[in-house]
Order: sequence, then C-alpha cells, then structure tokens
Amino acid sequence: MKKILHYLKGHLREDFSPGYYSAIALFLTFSLIFNYYFDFEDSVIDSYHGSNIRILYYFLFYGFAYYSAVLIMVSFKKNRSLLSNKVFWIKSASVLAILALDAAFHYHEILVNQELSYQLHYWAKKVGKNLINIFTTIIPLWVIYKALDQKLESFYGLTLKGFDYKPYVFLLLIMVPLLIAASFIDNFSNFYPIYKANPSPAYLGVPEWVPAIIYELAYGWNFLTIELVFRGFMILGLASLMGRNVVIPMVVTYCFLHFGKPEGEAISSIFGGYILGVIAYESRSILGGVIIHVGVAWLMELFAWLQQALFKS
Repeated sequence: MKKILHYLKGHLREDFSPGYYSAIALFLTFSLIFNYYFDFEDSVIDSYHGSNIRILYYFLFYGFAYYSAVLIMVSFKKNRSLLSNKVFWIKSASVLAILALDAAFHYHEILVNQELSYQLHYWAKKVGKNLINIFTTIIPLWVIYKALDQKLESFYGLTLKGFDYKPYVFLLLIMVPLLIAASFIDNFSNFYPIYKANPSPAYLGVPEWVPAIIYELAYGWNFLTIELVFRGFMILGLASLMGRNVVIPMVVTYCFLHFGKPEGEAISSIFGGYILGVIAYESRSILGGVIIHVGVAWLMELFAWLQQALFKS
C-alpha cells in the first residue's frame, strides 16, 4: 500500500494544477449530467445496435472524450507541439477505433442466432461478447505494438518482471466493505449480477454453475483486455509522447466507457481509472490493475448474486 501511495503522491506533485484539474472536473460533470439526463449512450448510440454506423458513432463518442481532455491539457500545460505530432494522431486515432469496434461489434450475435438453438442464445452471446475482443482488441494492439512500439520492455505492460502483487491484493481487500455496501443500492442491484439465469444449463444437461463459471471466466478476460487498452496502450504506449499528461485523457475516456452503467460506477471509474493509470505509469506494468479490476468485477457479481439469493430466500 505504501508503494501505491508513493506513486500517487509523486504523480500529483508533478502533474497537479488547480486550473487544469478543475477544468477536467467541470467537463466530466457536464458530460455525466448530460449522459444520464438524456440516457445518451443507451438510448441514442445503442439504438443503432446491429448497424455498422454504430462504429462511427462510438468513435466520435470516445473521440469527443479523449480529444476534449487533450485540448484542455494542452491549454493548461502549454504543450501545443503534441498537436503537430503525427505519431500521436496515428496512435490516438487507432486506439479510439479499437474501442469503437469492440463496443459496436455485433457479428457474433448473428452467428449465434443462425447456428445455435435459441436456448443457448443468451449464454453464447454473453460469452462471445467478452471473448470477441481477441479479434477486435488484442490482435490490432499486437499489430500496432509490432509496428510502432517494439522498443517498449513488454507488450504494453503485460509483464511479470519486478511485479509485486501484495499491494494490489491489499488494496482489493480494503475495497471489499465498500463493494458490500454498494450491493444494497437499488440501481446497483438492478444492473448486477450481469449474468442472469437462462435455459442453457437445462439444454446442455449440466449444473447451473458450469455455464456460469465459463461466463465469469470470459468476463474476467474482458477486464484484462480493458487494462491492456487503457492502462497499457493509452498510458505506456503514449507515455513517450506525452509524459505524465497521458493519465487524464485516459481517465476521461475511461469514464465515458462506463456511461452505460449505473451513475455511481461511472463516477467511481474516474478515481479508479486515475489510480490505475498512475500505477501503470510509475510501475510500467498493468498487472496490478488487472488484479484490482478483475477482482472488483467478480466481487460485484458475487455480492449482487448473494443479495438476490438472500432476498429470494
């Protein structure tokens, strides 16, 4: 825990500016209010589900978040040379395209509907959504890494070299009481657990926990890829161009990623994204973030499931 606090203190000492952080806070506040008042991400962008135009809309959505934060940063940090750097534009546009493709990808659903019995549709679509990022995220990132970032010590922070897991497990344990308390909030319990009861176990002739475990493993894998994009590519992949300035634009975009979830989770993602971003920048590893992110995700599923089980009983 001391190591994490040391990372945060050092980063704040170097990066914090009252005007800059206030401007970012104001931008995020306006964006949060607008999204949840108009239900923008769910009711507008997701209304185009099944249409290829949704990829463009997600690109513009995430691009608005990222480049607005970059422009605010440039204004306060006087780093205008970044805007004339071609590599910055290539890398930033590439990661935004990856995010848009992954968010809007729906072709696995067409395949499931055509090839599998309807009893398996829910389960197969849920699992597929979490594994399809092998093609929408991992492979594109690997291509970019080979083309532009082989000088990095690892594949965007995916390394065990010098990694100490203990501070991150300790931080996760500290968060357990907060997650238990959150499981009693109505909009939280309405959203979680993400995996719902479905007819796949009866159709497959297996206990209910078998497809549930398969889904949760796929769900955990999805958070590894999220860390690879946000704390790996958007921090370590752009650090040589932006230095510490990589953190805030990543945080803003990460908040926008949560706009389809409960408001409290979107707000908490700002602080969580900031902490994980600083850890990745200082440690040059994303494994701490993977432990925290996957652990929180599975605990939220568990506590929400326990709430439902206790309520039903």
